[in-house]
Amino acid sequence: MSSKEIKARIKSVSNTRKITKAMELIYTVKMKKAQEAVRGIRPFSLAALEILAAARYNEEAFAQYSTMPDVEKELIVLVASEKWLCGSYNATLYKKVVEYVEDDNDDPYTGYYEYVTIGKHARDFVLRTGQTLVADFSEEVKDPFTDEASHRLTTFLLSEWKTGKYSKITFIYNHYISVIAYQSVARTFLPILPGDIDAFFTDIDHTPVHFTDSHEHTIEPNIQTIVDITIPMILNFMLREMISEARVSEYSARMIAMKNASDAAHKKVEALRLVYNKTRQAGITTEISEIVSGVESMKDIS
Repeated sequence: MSSKEIKARIKSVSNTRKITKAMELIYTVKMKKAQEAVRGIRPFSLAALEILAAARYNEEAFAQYSTMPDVEKELIVLVASEKWLCGSYNATLYKKVVEYVEDDNDDPYTGYYEYVTIGKHARDFVLRTGQTLVADFSEEVKDPFTDEASHRLTTFLLSEWKTGKYSKITFIYNHYISVIAYQSVARTFLPILPGDIDAFFTDIDHTPVHFTDSHEHTIEPNIQTIVDITIPMILNFMLREMISEARVSEYSARMIAMKNASDAAHKKVEALRLVYNKTRQAGITTEISEIVSGVESMKDIS
C-alpha cells in the first residue's frame, strides 16, 4: 500500500471516529434524560398506590384484573429498538423471547403466543419468525414517549385483556441495571393483584413498598369505581416504567457501542500512522540509497 493510500485511509477512519464520538455524546445525553423521565414517573405511581390502599383487599372489585381466563393463548408485548447500532441489545432480547416461550413449549413458534410490538426490530422479528402480530405501536411510541401514546397503548392492552382471549399479557424488554449492564426480563402485566403491584415497584426501586389502611377513607361513589379508575392509572405507570427502562438500556447500549467504535477507530488510526511512518521512512531510505548509488556511478565514469 502506498503512502498516499495510507493517508487516505487515515483520513477516512478519523472521520468515522468523529462521527462515532459525536453519536456517543448524543446517546449519553439521551440516556440521562431517559433516566430522569423514569425517576419522574415513580412518585405518581406511589401516590396512586396510596389511593388504592383502601380497596386493595376487596377481591370482588379486583376480579376483572386479577382472574386469569381459562385459555391457553398469551399476548407478549415485545419492546426492541427502532434502529441498529446498539450492540447486542436486540439479540439478547430475542434470546429471552425464545427462552420464555420454550419454558412451556418445545416449539417457540406455536399458536399459543401473539405479539404486540414496540420498535421496528421487534416487528421484524415477529414477522420474520412467522408469528402472529396483533398490533405494532412503533410509530406511536417514539422519543419522547408521550402521555397520549402511553394511554393509547394501555387502553389497547386493557381492551384486549377484557375480551378474555388471553390468559396473560407479558412484557419482554431490557431492564436497565447500570451504564454498562442491562438484563432481558419478562414481567406479567395482566392479570395483576395489589401484591403484584407492590412487588413490581419494590423490584424497580430495590426498596420495600408497604401500605397500610391506618387512615380513614371516604370512598365515593364505591370501591369498584375507585379500582376501575386507579388500576388503569397504575398499569399505565407500570407500562411507562418498563418502556422507559428499555429506552435507558437502549441508549446505554448505543453509547457503549459508539464508545467502542471510537476506541477501535483511534487504535486503527494509530496503527495506520505507524504503517505510514514506516512506509515513508522506507521510501526515504530507498531514495537516499538511489542518490548514493548515482553519486558512486558518476565517480566511476569520471
